[in-house]
Amino acid sequence: MAGRDKALVPLAGRPLIAHVLDRLEPQVERVLISANGDPGRFLGLGCPVVADDSPRGPLSGVLAALTAAAGMGATHVVSTPVDTPFLPGDLVPQLLLAGEGSTEGLALAADASGDHPATAIWPVDLAPALSGFLAAGEAKVMRFAAAHDAARAAFPDPRAFLNLNTPEDLAAAEALLKGAA
Repeated sequence: MAGRDKALVPLAGRPLIAHVLDRLEPQVERVLISANGDPGRFLGLGCPVVADDSPRGPLSGVLAALTAAAGMGATHVVSTPVDTPFLPGDLVPQLLLAGEGSTEGLALAADASGDHPATAIWPVDLAPALSGFLAAGEAKVMRFAAAHDAARAAFPDPRAFLNLNTPEDLAAAEALLKGAA
């Protein structure tokens, strides 16, 4: 996206993050935004912003969210990338249901194309294990997931986890929203 902040890239006249929030907010009690840099860029969204203590990739953001959520009395955190505007309307209940089949309650989204490890449900009780994992120099989501018996929540629509990484992806998403694709 030519170095632009993906969260703020417009899709159908609104920032990508607004589309993700539209999908998540009806499914959760509250939303936290995990982001580094100036949190002021998200002021108009009405969500608290948490930053990583030491940025090491997506798991650092998950740990920051787990820590903040635990302080708010939450039991779980749902993570998803900011560039997935077509998330399923039943994402959270399906992840929770899948997590019941895991010894630790961790569940990843999956579809016919494979796992989508950045879209997951994380019990806040995993924060110490995740902190230790990161402190040991590890940073791979799938490695942590495997070590903690992550379950899979299978979703039928392959467009649900479509990542918008290029101007072409953005154009295809615009077409989908307009019903042209």
